[in-house]
Order: sequence, then structure tokens, then C-alpha cells
Amino acid sequence: MSKRGRLNFLHIIYIDKLCTGDFQTTRGIRQIVEGRGNEEDLIAFMTDRNLPIDSIQAKKLAAKILHSPPSQGYLTISNALQWRLQYGRAISEAGNVDGILRL
Repeated sequence: MSKRGRLNFLHIIYIDKLCTGDFQTTRGIRQIVEGRGNEEDLIAFMTDRNLPIDSIQAKKLAAKILHSPPSQGYLTISNALQWRLQYGRAISEAGNVDGILRL
């Protein structure tokens, strides 16, 4: 007896690694940097987002972000759902944003 299955693909997209960050988090970080925010602003933002990071790591990360801000991400990362990824935004932006291709 042979077992078979059929898989129908609904969406095929390529997401460049520069676009794989969380949309809301990268948007907030970029707004802080563009608004001439400082390390304290970034640390407060990371704390408000409940990122799993201690104060020493947050300070180091904030300094790195100020020097080299992240690209805008297009995934949704839900820490309420045990850090599961959601791809709805990336699917809807495929073909409209550099780095996200509809194949």
C-alpha cells in the first residue's frame, strides 16, 4: 500500500534576511533613531516591548542600534504565542518592497 499526499502552495515568497525582523519593533526603533533618540530611549522601548534582554545587554544593543539601525522588518513576531512568526504582512508586501519577492 502506497501512501501519498498532495500539497498545494498558496503563496511562495522570498524574504531577504534584512527584512526578517519584527515589523512593529523595527519600525519603533527606526522612529526613535530618526527622531534623534538616545540609548535611554531605545532601552525604554525594548523594556516596553518585553524583549528577553537584561539591562547590560540592552545598553550594548542600544549603542549598536544607534551606530547601525536595523532595516525595516516585515514579519510579525508574537511573544504572546511563544515567539511564533506570522507572515501575513510579508505576503501582502511581496513584490512591493525591496527584499520581498513573490515567486
